[in-house]
Amino acid sequence: MSETVSFTRKIPVRHTVDVFVAGGGPAGVAAAVTAAHQGRSVYLAEGHTCFGGMGTAGLVPAFMQFTDHVNFLAGGFGKEIHDRLFEANGAGPYDKRDSDWGGMCIKAEVLKRVYDDMTLECGMAFTFQTQMIGVEVEDGTVTCAICAAKSGVFAVKANIFIDCTGDGDLAAWAGAPFEKGDANGNLMPGTLCSLWCGIDWPIVRARNPWAEPFILKAIEEGRTKIKDRHHPGIWAVGHGLGGGNIGHTFGVDATDERSLTKALIEGRRMMIDFEEFYKEFLRGYDNLQLVATGSLLGVRETRRIMGDYVLCLDDFHKRATFDDEIGRYAYPVDIHPSSPDIKTFKAFQEEFKALRYQPGESYGIPYRTLIPRKLNNVLVAGRCISADRYIQGSIRVMPGCYITGQAAGVAAAIAVDRKTGTRQVPITELQARLKKIGGYLPNAPAVTVEIPVPQLKPVQPVQQPQKPAES
Repeated sequence: MSETVSFTRKIPVRHTVDVFVAGGGPAGVAAAVTAAHQGRSVYLAEGHTCFGGMGTAGLVPAFMQFTDHVNFLAGGFGKEIHDRLFEANGAGPYDKRDSDWGGMCIKAEVLKRVYDDMTLECGMAFTFQTQMIGVEVEDGTVTCAICAAKSGVFAVKANIFIDCTGDGDLAAWAGAPFEKGDANGNLMPGTLCSLWCGIDWPIVRARNPWAEPFILKAIEEGRTKIKDRHHPGIWAVGHGLGGGNIGHTFGVDATDERSLTKALIEGRRMMIDFEEFYKEFLRGYDNLQLVATGSLLGVRETRRIMGDYVLCLDDFHKRATFDDEIGRYAYPVDIHPSSPDIKTFKAFQEEFKALRYQPGESYGIPYRTLIPRKLNNVLVAGRCISADRYIQGSIRVMPGCYITGQAAGVAAAIAVDRKTGTRQVPITELQARLKKIGGYLPNAPAVTVEIPVPQLKPVQPVQQPQKPAES
């Protein structure tokens, strides 16, 4: 048994708000901004130096699809991000492959500023470099979240808590059940995404728009150090610039900092092999040069919080609809192979080809997938919502996170308005409010509700550090 110590402190309550949001990735920003626009006071704690998570600090180069190729599924918050990014010259389609996926490339620095603008405009409070390190729970009700920052450790009290950590930290620490990986505990690999310069995009597009066949041939012939057969590729994110979603860190568990540390080191090292491969085998990359790797590892899968409903593969097959639907989504089931061997890779290829929709098709997302079991005032949004591994492999991408984050923000606002728990939120009111702000809910009844108009207030200043806490 490892040695333990007792650690006790009295800490200040830094914020008392209607809604606390843990994590400022795509789901967290959507939840916080939406709740603020619904008239609720909000504080968001983000552990990194910017909003956006994978799409900014993680350098993931593309959103994946906002649409089902007929309807704009990520309506509301997602549509505003989409439009603002285009207006700021921060995005654009790369080639027909990206257009077919509904993908849109990301200029990370522009996206950071778009998120900054949207959070400042709505009047919410937030701080960067602020880690949530614990929660206090009484009979299934979270009473406060514990955070740590440069100024010290502090508490946040709220009526409703929204877990947008991606890993389901808040919900899991509060006692909600969860699942991880497949039946054998295997998790999808991570990717340390990257930024490259010196690419001649006209030549690339004309000669070799898709790199994976070249990698497969080089591996077969023993002509590369790369052993990873699955190769999402490099997207154009500027003149001569490419965003690389290349190289898998197999066996990583992002809920374990030791595993993350190993994966980050491995991800940086493998960039040497990919630079050599691109220069040798592909046209247009003669002057390729690595600019940077992400400051966050691209993590695809950790905990899936078990909620009042578990969205599953059967729902995907049925194009399911639900009475408590809060959105619909359509990205294929995309479970990256958990090992680099050829058998696992071929199984992935078959699954990714088979589990996808025709234009106009989608599956519903019930509100119950946002409500963790055993908890009364917590919602989850983003890649850790209540789903089986197949649906998690679809809904985990950024537009899917916008849909669930937005719904969590509106539901939290209603729960505060009505002084109730998350399970008592009237579904018709939730759907009506979502539709009013642009949510795509074709199966929801036509109901009109009054939405409070908030008086925008300045962002709360960060308080000066308190005197040393008492032991």
